[in-house]
Amino acid sequence: MSASIERLNPPALPDAGKIGYSQITVSTPGRIAFVSGQVAWLADGSGTPQALAEQTAVVIGNLKAALAAIQATQRDILQMRIYLTELTPENQELVMEQLLGFLDGAMPSVTGLGVVALAAPDLKLEIEMTVQVPD
Repeated sequence: MSASIERLNPPALPDAGKIGYSQITVSTPGRIAFVSGQVAWLADGSGTPQALAEQTAVVIGNLKAALAAIQATQRDILQMRIYLTELTPENQELVMEQLLGFLDGAMPSVTGLGVVALAAPDLKLEIEMTVQVPD
C-alpha cells in the first residue's frame, strides 16, 4: 500500500491555509519519522548565532539535513512544533517568513508554543517535525 498525505482546512475551523499551514493532516499507513527538535547548533560545533533571524536560518538548515537523511521533502512533513522563547508578534512573523520559504507551499499542521527556556540559555528557537518517510 502506498502512503499518502491529505491536508484539510475545514470550513468549521479558521482557514489556516491563508497563513501557510493546515488545521488537519491525515496520513495513510507508512513509515513515520519523528525528528527531534532542531536548534541553532551546527554539526561542526561552531558558535550559536545571537540574532533570531540567524538562529532561524541554522534551524532550517538542520531541518533540511534531517529531511535529506531520510530521503524526504517538505511535502512529506506531517506536523511541526515550533518553540520560541520570546513569543511576540514580531518574532513569530520573522520565524514564519523564513519557515514558509523553507516549506515552499507544503502545508503541514503547525503548532507554535512560547516557552521560558530551551536546552541552552543562548537558544531562542527549536522546531521538531513528524515526517512520513517516502516509500
